[in-house]
Amino acid sequence: MKRPLLTTALAALALAVPAVLAAAPAAHADPISQTSGFYVNPNSSPATWVAANPGDGRAAAIRTEIAQRPMASWFGNWSGDIASAVGGYVGAADAVDKLPLLVAYNLPGRDACGGHSGGGAGSVAAYDAWISSFAGAIGSRPAVVVIEPDALGDFNCMSQAQINDRVGMLSRAVGQFRAKAANTWVYLDAGNPGWVDAATMAQRLNQAGVSGARGFALNVSNYFTTGENSAYGNRVAAELQRFGYTKPFVIDTSRNGNGANGQWCNPAGRRIGTPTQLGGGAEMLLWLKTPGESDGDCGVGAGSTAGQFLPEVAYRLVYGH
Repeated sequence: MKRPLLTTALAALALAVPAVLAAAPAAHADPISQTSGFYVNPNSSPATWVAANPGDGRAAAIRTEIAQRPMASWFGNWSGDIASAVGGYVGAADAVDKLPLLVAYNLPGRDACGGHSGGGAGSVAAYDAWISSFAGAIGSRPAVVVIEPDALGDFNCMSQAQINDRVGMLSRAVGQFRAKAANTWVYLDAGNPGWVDAATMAQRLNQAGVSGARGFALNVSNYFTTGENSAYGNRVAAELQRFGYTKPFVIDTSRNGNGANGQWCNPAGRRIGTPTQLGGGAEMLLWLKTPGESDGDCGVGAGSTAGQFLPEVAYRLVYGH
């Protein structure tokens, strides 16, 4: 991995970030300036499908518009030995001097409200051990990690005891990355503009230890426009000032090209959004959800399971059908 001085792109980014965010201190060394762009996973689900179906009429569009874009890789209880899985992925990115995007998704009782992606670690202790191994597997290599989509939005579907456990796990997770992954930027998931009001979300983020993270993530696996997310993110960041600090945020733009239509589970007529980049109304715009991977047995993905790659859904996302 390279270790250059701050790049021109980052200098421009600093000017683009709203003033309320510019004051946010970096929790860790900067992984952007240590790498030469974002990692494109050659083994992503769309890339794997394209390689297996070269004669399919949809393959060219899916290859060019989705498979060749930088996207996050998700890790959970399906990943096997988490140290090996994360270490292998981050190592592959490091070998080509690129910055990997990772999502940790293994909290006990995850997706408490949606239900389509339920599961997770079997206990609080099991999760603590899992996320510790996750952070340790990254080590000193640069990375961007989003921690636990839905985690802070799900409180209305949980008991107070479950909420207390969850907040504790998230706070300890942030601490593990601070201790073991010095060149990783960590973002706690903070839902989306249509879920929890900004003041409440800021309070939840503070309880979950966002003060020790780089910032927070918005719109993961959802469809709200970048403008809607940017406005909401700035409100959350301003509300964090009540606790004596503020933080930058990133936005998942993987499927927000046509905005939201009031549905979150495989809605029709959605479109891919701005590809992964620095700036653009947030610290970064990132493809965190893989376009074409199902939200569950619903909408245009009826009959599928959450995370299953559906080429027809991917193709429709390319053209906004």
